[in-house]
Amino acid sequence: MPKPANASAEEFYGVVAAHYAGKSDAGPSKGFGSNALKVNGKIFASLTRGRLLLKLPEARVDALVKSKKGTRFSTGAGRAKKEWVTVGPSSRREWLALAEEARAYVGALAGQP
Repeated sequence: MPKPANASAEEFYGVVAAHYAGKSDAGPSKGFGSNALKVNGKIFASLTRGRLLLKLPEARVDALVKSKKGTRFSTGAGRAKKEWVTVGPSSRREWLALAEEARAYVGALAGQP
C-alpha cells in the first residue's frame, strides 16, 4: 500500500504500535526517548526523528543501507550502530514487515521463538 500524501511517520508508527498492543511478548514501552516497542524487555523498534528505528542483523542493516531504503543509526559522530537502522516512511505494509523482522530477531536473541 503506497503512502497516502497526508500520511506521516507518526501515523505509520501508530499502525505498527497498534499491531503489537496487547501481545504478551511484544508491546509498547519507553525507550530512546520515545515510545518504543519491546519484546521480552528488549527494544526492537521505535520512532525517532520521523523515521522507524529497528534492530536487525548487521547483514540486513547493510542491505537496507546499500539499497538506500535505510540509514545506519548513530548515537553521535563516529558512533554508528551495526545492528540499528532507520527507515523513512514508505508504506504501512513495509513498516509492519520490517518491525516483524526486528521483533523476530530481538526475540531470538532473547531466546524467544
